[in-house]
Amino acid sequence: MIQKLRRKFIAASMLALTLVLLVILGGINTMSYYRTVSDADAILTILAQNNGRFPRPNDGTNSAPEGTPPDRNGGRERQMSPETPYESRFFSVTLDDSGTVTGSDTGSIAAIDADSARSGAEQVWESGKMTGFWGDYRYIRCQTDSSWRIIFLDTGRSLNSFRSTLLVSAAVAADGLLAVFLLLLLFSRRIVRPMAESYEKQKRFITDAGHEIKTPLTIIGADTDLLELDLGENEWLDDIKRQTKRLTGLTQDLIYLARMDEEQPQLQPIEFPLSDVAEELAQSFHNLAAAQSRQFTADIQPMLSFTGDEKAVRQLMSILLDNAVKYTPENGTITFTLKKDGRSIRLSVANDTAATMEKESLNRLFDRFYRTDQSRNSSTGGYGLGLSIARSIVSAHKGKIQAENSGGNDLTITVTLPE
Repeated sequence: MIQKLRRKFIAASMLALTLVLLVILGGINTMSYYRTVSDADAILTILAQNNGRFPRPNDGTNSAPEGTPPDRNGGRERQMSPETPYESRFFSVTLDDSGTVTGSDTGSIAAIDADSARSGAEQVWESGKMTGFWGDYRYIRCQTDSSWRIIFLDTGRSLNSFRSTLLVSAAVAADGLLAVFLLLLLFSRRIVRPMAESYEKQKRFITDAGHEIKTPLTIIGADTDLLELDLGENEWLDDIKRQTKRLTGLTQDLIYLARMDEEQPQLQPIEFPLSDVAEELAQSFHNLAAAQSRQFTADIQPMLSFTGDEKAVRQLMSILLDNAVKYTPENGTITFTLKKDGRSIRLSVANDTAATMEKESLNRLFDRFYRTDQSRNSSTGGYGLGLSIARSIVSAHKGKIQAENSGGNDLTITVTLPE
């Protein structure tokens, strides 16, 4: 249990740190990408306003051609650096209304010739988009008086810088996560040590107290039998014997739970005929259910075998069937099913209940000493440890157990055991 708690602590810490890094680094890289696109769009807008060229310092800018998207700065013209025309590599292509290329201007770029410019413009035209990326080129499509112009701006260096930043941040995040993981492995043992010591003391107390209580309980039982021989049967002696038996059962259950909660519970796995064990228990509980006016049906697949602790698995089935008989109302139904499901064995016990079980109750059914107000009260006997023991047995066999209902007055407990 302590190891599980330690693993959960490490997993929760790593998940929290991963989310924080994703938010921080994701925000930084998103802003970097947005800035790259925004700068490119600002330059393209200037080029679109000046027929695919940069304005001379003393020239005024023309009004934006029809179809030019607004600048990302809320429509306000962005201040252009005097060095921008010398740092930018761009080309433009003109097309008629049918999308036929009528001309191109590649004088401001060396990496693109007329044929490449024509191919890029045709692909952009077919996409129907006004802005976007063609490879490492950001483009804008705008309409002039009698034609269309598509302007491409080389953003390769900016995009490469963005990609490098993204890769570096991802590598730094991965290294940071690895470092934190190693530190958590180193220090988590110290963090959970107080809880581990407290838990060990609790288990030791339960085990020691259980063994110490067994002796007086045995003596009380023996003395009660002697008194019964002398005085004969009476209600007070019967009550002493009944309560002694309940207390003995509680003590045994607590000791069993403490033993099953060990990191490596001592099981004795052997291969045994699981179907035969289920048939035997089904017959016993069928008679018990009939005596209490319950309808019991069993659907057991024959010839199933299982490798595990036979005594523990037998106890698991007994707990589930006993619970079903106890908490099924008169004339209610109980269904016991055992089948092979792929590479697993599925065991389920379904029964009617006196009232609808809430989702919160279903989630807590396997807690120790938990009893629902609707169906679990002192009149049924027991202390709410049965399903806790069942969960421990299933966990020791690397299986899963869950409780569910269909929304009505019913309960189904399903156990999945790996072969």
